[in-house]
Amino acid sequence: MTEPEDDESKARAGIQSIEVGFRLLQALAASPRAMMLRDLAAAAEMPPAKAHRYLVSFQRLGVVTQDVASGRYDLGPFALQLGLAGLNRLDPVRKARPVLSQLRDEIDQTAGIAVWGNHGPTIVHWEESSHPVTVSLRLGDVMPMLNSATGRLFGAYLPRRQTLPTIERELALRTAAAPPASARAAVQLALQEYDVVCADVRAQGAARTRGGVLPGINAISVPVFDASGHVALALIVLGAESVFDAEWGSAIDRRVRDIARQISSELGYLGGTPPAAAAGLS
Repeated sequence: MTEPEDDESKARAGIQSIEVGFRLLQALAASPRAMMLRDLAAAAEMPPAKAHRYLVSFQRLGVVTQDVASGRYDLGPFALQLGLAGLNRLDPVRKARPVLSQLRDEIDQTAGIAVWGNHGPTIVHWEESSHPVTVSLRLGDVMPMLNSATGRLFGAYLPRRQTLPTIERELALRTAAAPPASARAAVQLALQEYDVVCADVRAQGAARTRGGVLPGINAISVPVFDASGHVALALIVLGAESVFDAEWGSAIDRRVRDIARQISSELGYLGGTPPAAAAGLS
């Protein structure tokens, strides 16, 4: 005779169907782009018919969305909400948010927070200035590695083995029309040039762009470090060229650095050379 399961045994058992369906979400989160049903099912190691049943339910809940034209599946709006909620609960982000409002009020420029996400530097918070700039950025947007101040900052301070796949994807898009041999040579040259940019970011302790991603918009991005000396997040300030002084040592630059040092100190950072910066392109 089989003994009845106690409450603890039931809790350990869990709900298998949820765990099975979650494999589809893990596959989507790991992919840099939307996926066809057959590819998504293969990545989750389940038959396409079974995957489709799960995806129908996930669509109803807003966890997954499907493009009508291509039929490809991607993470839906509720998945984005969950991700942002999780990121905003991280201690560094929680500490930075109230200070960011103070920074915005002092310099009267748009300010934001970015963290390293699955697909690169991800915007998790914005504070608009009294003269907001017209930008197409939204919470959850991923900043480009090559020509944004925030992307260059993470490129400089994170280990290259962590950032290289994202960098190479951007470079591949740039050289997609070139013959394979020429494309490979162009990618290698661009990587060397990017190394020089990242070295300059580490030397300055911050990154800046003037009309890079957004024409007519200047931006400065400064790292915040945790107790281990690893970059925890990036503080971003941006504004129109006519009212935003992006020179090193400007009032904006000095104040953003002050705030970044304050938050880093609260996170337990004692100063010194961050590990990734010391390791260079490790």
